[in-house]
Amino acid sequence: MLTQKTPLLIEGQGLHWSTHRIFSVTTQILILLICMILLTNVIITLGERRLQEEWAAQRYSELQTVGTLLADRVSFQQFRTQMIASSELLKRYQTIPSQERQKELQHNWQVMTNNNPELLDIALFDAQGKFKFASANYFNSESLPASLLNGSRSMGGTEIYTSPMELTQIDGKIDPYMYQLTWLENPDQTIRGYLVTYQSMSRMLKSIKPGYSSINSAIIMLDTQGVVYSGLDRQHINRIPEVIGGSLRQSYPALWRKMANSNFGQFHGDDATFVYLKIELTTQNETRREYYLASYIHNSDIKEKFSDWRNILIAGALIQALLGVMLILLGHAYRIGQGSRLFSIELASRLFNLDIGCIIVNENNRVVTANKKAAQLLDMPLGELSDRNLQRILQMEDEEFQAILTQLESEKKWDSVLDFEELYGCTLAVTISRAKRRNAKGSYLVVTFEDITQLKQSQKQANLNQLLNDCAVPCALLQANGSLELANDEFMKMFSLHNIDKQNLIQLLNNDLDEQWPRITQQVLLQGTWKGQLLCYPENHQSSCLQATLKGHLDQAGEIEYIVCTLEIAPRQLPQLERRELLPHRSTILVNLGDLKDYFHTLDDTSRAHSSLLVMDITAEGMLSHMSDIGQLENRQREVEIHILKSLPQAYQMSHWQLGKLIIIMPNTHSDDAHLFAQKQLNSLNEIGLGAGICMGIASYQEQQSLEQFLSNAEVALKRAKQIGEQNICQAYTRPPADKNDH
Repeated sequence: MLTQKTPLLIEGQGLHWSTHRIFSVTTQILILLICMILLTNVIITLGERRLQEEWAAQRYSELQTVGTLLADRVSFQQFRTQMIASSELLKRYQTIPSQERQKELQHNWQVMTNNNPELLDIALFDAQGKFKFASANYFNSESLPASLLNGSRSMGGTEIYTSPMELTQIDGKIDPYMYQLTWLENPDQTIRGYLVTYQSMSRMLKSIKPGYSSINSAIIMLDTQGVVYSGLDRQHINRIPEVIGGSLRQSYPALWRKMANSNFGQFHGDDATFVYLKIELTTQNETRREYYLASYIHNSDIKEKFSDWRNILIAGALIQALLGVMLILLGHAYRIGQGSRLFSIELASRLFNLDIGCIIVNENNRVVTANKKAAQLLDMPLGELSDRNLQRILQMEDEEFQAILTQLESEKKWDSVLDFEELYGCTLAVTISRAKRRNAKGSYLVVTFEDITQLKQSQKQANLNQLLNDCAVPCALLQANGSLELANDEFMKMFSLHNIDKQNLIQLLNNDLDEQWPRITQQVLLQGTWKGQLLCYPENHQSSCLQATLKGHLDQAGEIEYIVCTLEIAPRQLPQLERRELLPHRSTILVNLGDLKDYFHTLDDTSRAHSSLLVMDITAEGMLSHMSDIGQLENRQREVEIHILKSLPQAYQMSHWQLGKLIIIMPNTHSDDAHLFAQKQLNSLNEIGLGAGICMGIASYQEQQSLEQFLSNAEVALKRAKQIGEQNICQAYTRPPADKNDH
């Protein structure tokens, strides 16, 4: 019995089985029992199914063996039929028929049927197919089918005809049989007669089966129409025909559909598990005979075979359930006791074990106890803190420590920030409080340590950043739209600002930067930086322009989050070549086909009618052989775009189409001029090492043509440029409509 060994301060410290606790225990026990029942049932089911599969695999192997032996027996019967047909007694009888020779021949046949239980009868028919005599009287009333007679037969000579399986009554029982027929011919190949041997399939199966399977395992033989011919002499199973000649297709349609759709397999029914195999008894096309061999086992037999394991599993599950119940009860009892003890401890240590370091010091300034955080901050093991001197811990001289004690006597509290970087590697905010003991003389000190190293480092870093920012170059931090976030004193002086609230760099520069800003941010996004000279008119620099450097900082989505802008006074004008290197002519690159359509439709009729379109493929050979090359292709595309923008005529417009493909629309440009422009761009790209693998296709605008058709014509030229291989630029649809032969 769980009892309380420590005196109780309040009733809440006792051991209590609450309603919530009892409900929790009951729920866990029920869940455990349900899980054990379900798990045991699943394991038993899987075990029985595994036993079924093992039986099915074994039976399938046996069925294969039985099928092979049946085919061999039928082949041997054909050989025996040929031997009987070519026997000397039969030839003598056919040459000179007589009663004595017939009796001698019948006696010989009778000996053969007696020695071979599978051979039911041997019969002789004349040339018209009428019965003459046989070794027994089982089939003397039957005549040969007309299809086997000389007029319509397709076999003859030494070939053997094997009939489909049929049923007959022998000794009061229905017995499946098949007969084999051979033609008896004259020297001139005319028909002299027919020899027929009758084979019992049930006897053939009985002679084969005991050596390869269990006596209690049935083998059912069916034809391809579902008629049962053998195998119903064992224990009956539901939905299987009870008599020979019954139809499995009608009695068990689900099983028959499974068998009809495949040559072998398994079927798990409600009462039994079936294994089946299609066999072929003859291989000649004229006498192709296919049958099914099937076997089954009752599900109750599987359960009976698995009963010992089932009992073991149930017993193991019961033992595990009892152990689990005991574990649940003991666990809850332990947690109740622990909760009671922890609650008692928490009453005294709730304030002591905080996220800040805390130690308790006695009257002699010796440490009584400390928490883990204090040991961590003071960089020493928790056990070594006990009985250490507080003055040594704080690394103070006698005068400093005495001043602390004096303040504690008067104010009961002392706090300060101490630098322990060299000693403990941190800066600590220390607070010491004095408290009196209850029911005893004297007092104790509660000392708390709070790590403010990061705060100090942040303050130091902020101070260093402020000193670093206090330079002679105007510098500001911008948002992507040009709004000011921070600015140093030089920047404020340059523009005579007192604060930066609601200030925008575009407005401060007082020029046409608002038109160039999208293009500048585009280059910052692509290359990370932008440098250029801006014509501006700050109040105290009216005769100067500014050399601006913009550096972008991107967020996780790859968009511009902030821009660092530095401004320097520079000459007002730059040589034209240098300006061209710094400022591209075009300000935007259209990012989709819809924007390009809008631009194309805004062109006047004359510009559109005489326009050319260039499609550029910048994908080098083998660049997209792996998914990791996509980033390389994107970087190459940005470099090509920036380089082309620097020399792109003002009227031309560039657009993205696909990854690795660019479109340039050239209004009022003849195809020859477009070709010269493309050649110039390709030479320029080759000079800087970006021209490898680049191909261009050029098309001219045709009357009443849509942008999609225009682009399709240029794509034709691009494909030719790739196919030719000798030149990287080709034209298509660039001649007048009267002569539409492509260049």
